[in-house]
Amino acid sequence: MLKLMKIALRNLLRYHRRTLLTASLIAIGVTFVLVFISASGAFKNLMIGQITDSMLGHIQVHRRGYMASIDSLPLNLNLEPGAMNKLEEALASTPGITAVSQRIKFPGMLSNFMETTNIRINGVYPERETTAVPLLPGRVKKGSPQLREGELFVPELLAAGMKLKVGDPVVIIATNRDGSVNGRQFKVGAVIESVTGPGGRDGYMHIEDAREVLRMETLEISEVTLRVQNFSKLNETAEQLRANLSGETDKQGRPLFDVRTWEDLSPFSNVARMIDVMSFFIRLMLIAIVLVAVMNVMIMAVFERIREIGTIAAIGTKPGRILSLFLIEGLLLGIFGTGAGILLAGMATFVINAANISFNFGRQVGLVLSPRLEPGQILIVAAIVILVSTAAALQPAFRASRMEPVDALRHV
Repeated sequence: MLKLMKIALRNLLRYHRRTLLTASLIAIGVTFVLVFISASGAFKNLMIGQITDSMLGHIQVHRRGYMASIDSLPLNLNLEPGAMNKLEEALASTPGITAVSQRIKFPGMLSNFMETTNIRINGVYPERETTAVPLLPGRVKKGSPQLREGELFVPELLAAGMKLKVGDPVVIIATNRDGSVNGRQFKVGAVIESVTGPGGRDGYMHIEDAREVLRMETLEISEVTLRVQNFSKLNETAEQLRANLSGETDKQGRPLFDVRTWEDLSPFSNVARMIDVMSFFIRLMLIAIVLVAVMNVMIMAVFERIREIGTIAAIGTKPGRILSLFLIEGLLLGIFGTGAGILLAGMATFVINAANISFNFGRQVGLVLSPRLEPGQILIVAAIVILVSTAAALQPAFRASRMEPVDALRHV
């Protein structure tokens, strides 16, 4: 085998221009694929991180039926203390969950004593919320990122429309679960940037203040937001939690809990899927480029070396060794092209990172794209290219091995 590799390498070097052209074509294809995969993957991860770490969290748990009425934020579908105890037991037996944040969500009216508008309130424990969604403090544009009792984080859109500043007094009015109306005065603690676009109307207050506004005698939770340790195992963690909660049912025997990942909650999950589909088709294009390039080179090599093939066959070289010779040439072309492509992709990725390319995502400004070549992706692309380049040489190699020595030697 070592001798065949030396002969194959010598044959490639004999036709160095054609070999260089083919290897360059493979290298360019590998470079573009790896750079695209790394850049699109970086954008995808950045997009997901902005969505999950700013507001949604990785997983959310609600009472069954809550999500169907999410627009009205129904208080009658909150998780009561008994259900919360069962959920906490399930969370304790589910590995991989690093943060848990309880929320009370309800619609309300925001008044500055001169005008009134509607607002969506999230009552949270500040420490738990910033652990589950660590980018929340970064959304604060004005004021302190520390949420205190008696303060309200007002979304930027409403603050601008009502000309609210940090420290201004406001009143929150809400309808309780029994239908009565209650109100309470708060101080604007901060103005926060929305992650859901210009229509974002989500404000934040301490969960104890939310209980007081809603006159809750016992704590009832609208949703529980979770953060997982290993994001790549998000679906596995969610399935494990669903399994742990599968035995919990309501009085009608229906499942009590509804466990959803960020993909079930955000429309941007479709963008992430589109990126994955595009990456798949880019790989298909690479396969086509390598297949055509290598097959063309090997067919030309067979036609140009017919007399040579006849000579080595006439001196007793077995067809299998002739077949192996051409397959090794295709293999070496794939290895050389892939190696060069990986080096070029590494250089291109370094240049992109050094350029600090930034873009805006929704209302998030100045996000920096930081592509990175993952070893797993490199191995996958390299394996595909080398296998395809070897397979592309199969038909010409088989044709060469089946030549009759007499006919090959007479060839002009």
